[in-house]
Amino acid sequence: MSAQLKDLPEWNLGDLYPGPESPELEADFKAAEAEALSFAETYRGKLESLDGAGLGEAIAQYEALGETLGRIMSYAQLVFAGDQSDPEVARFYQTAQERITDISIHLLFFALELNRLDDETLAEKLKDPATAHYAPWLRDIRVLRPHQLSDDLEALLHEKHVAGSAAWTRLFEETMTGLRFPFKDGSGDTKDLTEAEILNLMSDPDGPTRKQAAESLGDVLDRNIRLFALITNTLAKDKEVEDKWRQYEKPVSQRNRANHVEDEVVDALADSVARAYPSISHRYYTMKARWFGVDKLDYWDRNAPLPEEDDRLIPWDEAKITVLDAYGAFSGEMADLGARFFDKPWIDAPPRAGKASGAFSHPTVPSAHPYILLNYQGRIRDVMVLAHELGHGVHQILAAPQGTLMSETPLTLAETASVFGEMLVFRAVLEKQPDPARRKGMLAAKVEDMLNTVVRQIAMYRFEEIVHNERRGGELTAERLGEIWTDVQTQALGPAFRLGGNFRHFWAYIPHFIHTPFYVYAYAFGDCLVNSLYAAYQDSDAGFAEKYLQMLRAGGTLRHKELLAPFGLNAADPAFWDKGLGVLSGFIDELEAMG
Repeated sequence: MSAQLKDLPEWNLGDLYPGPESPELEADFKAAEAEALSFAETYRGKLESLDGAGLGEAIAQYEALGETLGRIMSYAQLVFAGDQSDPEVARFYQTAQERITDISIHLLFFALELNRLDDETLAEKLKDPATAHYAPWLRDIRVLRPHQLSDDLEALLHEKHVAGSAAWTRLFEETMTGLRFPFKDGSGDTKDLTEAEILNLMSDPDGPTRKQAAESLGDVLDRNIRLFALITNTLAKDKEVEDKWRQYEKPVSQRNRANHVEDEVVDALADSVARAYPSISHRYYTMKARWFGVDKLDYWDRNAPLPEEDDRLIPWDEAKITVLDAYGAFSGEMADLGARFFDKPWIDAPPRAGKASGAFSHPTVPSAHPYILLNYQGRIRDVMVLAHELGHGVHQILAAPQGTLMSETPLTLAETASVFGEMLVFRAVLEKQPDPARRKGMLAAKVEDMLNTVVRQIAMYRFEEIVHNERRGGELTAERLGEIWTDVQTQALGPAFRLGGNFRHFWAYIPHFIHTPFYVYAYAFGDCLVNSLYAAYQDSDAGFAEKYLQMLRAGGTLRHKELLAPFGLNAADPAFWDKGLGVLSGFIDELEAMG
């Protein structure tokens, strides 16, 4: 790592627990188990007979238990994310999952019994303020009411989770973390790189470096592709079985219900993006091929920076100032909240062997605070990732007062604050760039990030749709999975690309397919939504920032229609998506005008 990137911050998880073997952690395990047993004894089979005040008290106790269990599980997840290659860490993570499952099985009855209350009975209880406080949470869990199974079946699925889909997910994580990708550097020495390092080289300014990195990634995936195909097939089958029992109409329907968004809205988004492929991605990549002086780009050139792009290494302190200044220009409160992550050990930035790839902001629990994981390598794109994840973190802090049950935001809105924060930073950096060539490079980089967020994510969503639908007819071979991947990427990227070789295996390293099926459309949803929201901001009078922060403070208490109404936006209107895509198309227009 360059000397400019030394001394990157690492998080300290002590605000959750002192360590995996700490007495405090064990005490919380034992207290949660005792409280869960007592809760079940007190309330199982009795919810209908409670008055409004009594039900409100029961929900408050349930929420407090959820806070404790959430703190434990958040800690275990973050420890594991910090080093997925250590067998002792993996053992701790698995043991924590199993113990949490054993405890939470005693609480499973609660939501099931709440959903068995008829509407009139619940309406009567909601007249009391104690229960009325939780009305948004009750509304949301009852969305899943038609898909609820018997108590015994729900308990069985809950207990088997750690030995079923969770175990296959862990196998994927540990396998990916353990893979090493050979790469020959300029001196001729071969190094074994992590996934994060090899992916970073695929956006290197040097073409042969990108090619070697892409081929190394593809070759290693090829040697392990049968395992990844088995994991994918098993998890898709597991989902199919549960979807059938729960009577979900389509493979994506469960995700949509959890996101509190109608199937039709997601279909409209995906269809709008697919219709726009020729006018956005096809048009841009044809222009990029012309800039590179070729008829077609190779797949390793998709994220190739332009010669004009700022390729200098950006020290951590500069990245911090860049992001916080842009946040502060929009809202002083937003910058102050963001500064907490830098002032305290809430960010883990350096890439290292065994660490989870990519980036995330984990909300943990409302009584604590979020933690951000990065793999910071000093590129301008890494600064934008920092801006993105810090947006999540600010959102999570603002929503925390809603409490454990109502602070979490549906995936469709979870990307709003992150993408908006990223847009604020991009606009600020672009405005300060006096060199027209550099501005062109920055604008092209932003277009590519937006294409990755919108077009690529919808292409991945289409991949999941086809895979899950075809899996219902039998297992898919690795070859078939590769064909589907290549087909959807060809449609999305257009005729300017050659997608040959082991590119067909690149589906195998995408973690969202494994962790959260159909998560990916949330990125496109968030990006298009933010484009429309940012346009409203540019046209707004004073007071926009406060309305925006109020939207974030709502957490999960309001649906997307209610959250967007103050800004005059409606995601149910197909024109809404076209407006968001129009911002991306406008950036491409600017690039075309630059020549």
